[in-house]
Amino acid sequence: MTGMIHIVDDEEAIRDSLAFLLVSRGLEAMGWDSGEAFLAAQPLEDCACVILDVRMGDLSGPEVFARLRAMGNAVPVIFLTGHADVPVAVQTLKAGAFDFVEKPFNDNQIVDLALKAIAAHEAQQAEAAARRDIDARLATLSAREEEVMRLMMTGSLNKQIADMLGIAMRTVEVHRGRVLAKMGVRNAIELAAVLGAMPADPPGPK
Repeated sequence: MTGMIHIVDDEEAIRDSLAFLLVSRGLEAMGWDSGEAFLAAQPLEDCACVILDVRMGDLSGPEVFARLRAMGNAVPVIFLTGHADVPVAVQTLKAGAFDFVEKPFNDNQIVDLALKAIAAHEAQQAEAAARRDIDARLATLSAREEEVMRLMMTGSLNKQIADMLGIAMRTVEVHRGRVLAKMGVRNAIELAAVLGAMPADPPGPK
């Protein structure tokens, strides 16, 4: 696993002990003494996980979290609190926080959570990259190729597609070949699998 774990806490002792713990387990960690300083450093390209204290000076943990999300940063965030902030925990988890941990925390628990958060972040990035790749391939299709692709996905045969579009079957064969080549697949089954992997409905003419 790669990436930096950013610890945002106004208590120096917590920052240092957490950073020491994470580094001793082979992870990379960096401390910030305020939410303002952490946000001012955005975007942090190496950021794989954030461990964020709930109660800090001027800017609270939930406020830092909200601003991160407003920036479009979806990095996993683990909240730390020294108090039983149940309403805050519920609110932040509903808003997409990765987890919520009370101080004093168990060393193994916080390390395990950080590892899970980094793994989730890596999976999220891989999915986003795959989506961008599919979108880029789809963007190379002409309008007619998109029409043929949509009909291919209904299981229509070349002759049926030709009849529906009012074009020659040979022309359909040419378009089908181009669709498969541009999408980087060998047949309609592989194409369906690629499009089915997309989180939303496959793009194309409706």
